[in-house]
Amino acid sequence: MSFLIRLYCSECNRSFNPNRILTYCLECQSPLLCECDLETIRNLTDRDSIRYRKKGIWRWSELLPVDNPVNRLFLGEGDTPIIHLKRSGNQIGLNRLYLKDESLNPSGSFKARGLAVAVSKAMELGLYKLIIPTAGNAGGAMAAYAAYAGMQACVYMPSDTPIVNVDECVKMGAEVYFVDGTISDAARKVVERAKVEDWFDISTFKEPYRVEGKKTLGFEIAEYFNWLLPETIIYPTGGGTGLIAMWKAFKELIGLGWMIESQLPRMIVVQAEGCAPVVKAFNTGERTCQYWEDAKTIASGLRVPKSFADRLILRTITESNGMALTVSDREITDAQRILGYKEGILTAPEGAATFAALIRLKEQGKINPDERILIFNTASGLKYL
Repeated sequence: MSFLIRLYCSECNRSFNPNRILTYCLECQSPLLCECDLETIRNLTDRDSIRYRKKGIWRWSELLPVDNPVNRLFLGEGDTPIIHLKRSGNQIGLNRLYLKDESLNPSGSFKARGLAVAVSKAMELGLYKLIIPTAGNAGGAMAAYAAYAGMQACVYMPSDTPIVNVDECVKMGAEVYFVDGTISDAARKVVERAKVEDWFDISTFKEPYRVEGKKTLGFEIAEYFNWLLPETIIYPTGGGTGLIAMWKAFKELIGLGWMIESQLPRMIVVQAEGCAPVVKAFNTGERTCQYWEDAKTIASGLRVPKSFADRLILRTITESNGMALTVSDREITDAQRILGYKEGILTAPEGAATFAALIRLKEQGKINPDERILIFNTASGLKYL
């Protein structure tokens, strides 16, 4: 069973009833987060027994918000491999470099984790019409889980979204609409449509449960490294769900007594030079991000002019003693080639951005050659061909 006890505003900490259909804190215009009863979970659950459960994100069901197992949609998401990058690591002088390959999830990306839980919880709450803005991969994942659940799906996406993502949504039975501009423009159309029709907006951080699915990234990383986390995690950040979710997961593991606080990693955010609102805000000491005008990058998942969770993203970087940096599209494509011919991994541009950032940090002397470093491939490169 789930041990979800409340939802709370990430800004003012006001509590909300988790059994109601909720979006975000309207007073603070801030995301709602889930709180689980960690003391009860600690008393009832043996940490090391979880690895022997059926593979997938629902191994961690006590820490996820869906109570009835009947409502837990599963298409094979989670438990993706962590690969030791020996050849590419050696090339840049790093012998303890690892990559978590999220391309093996259903729909070919890390978005499957968040949408599996969000759609499952929507079903548990009696919702049946879901709408989402997407740069590509989130729309495909939502359409897949909505189809599996027998729900209606509606997707708004920029008109220059890769055709693979468009075709994926259509073949999953979603209504698809194109918008000139970025995902922020698509999000405005979603808000307008949801106001006049009975669609539930399942946008990033406009509901509390996508972050819970992404949280399983953190659990799997901790388990893989025997509950002693890497010293550095480099993550590509658009909407910021994965970054915030991993940090939340690590804090919960500490609360459970399954991990010690001194082992928390520094979280490093990477964005594209053509769209870097988080980097700009962090480096100027701001608490919120400004909208990034004329956002451009080949990494469509990083073309997010402003995240709804910008305060949480910046807080995570600060709490972890992390940093934020940009890479160019040229550096991204160079990193894709290196990971391809050195490791046999065809990365998405967003995933290659993490390796490009690592090269930059190593050149600047900001990486210790002896530390363990984890980067990500967030989606299959096949979706960008």
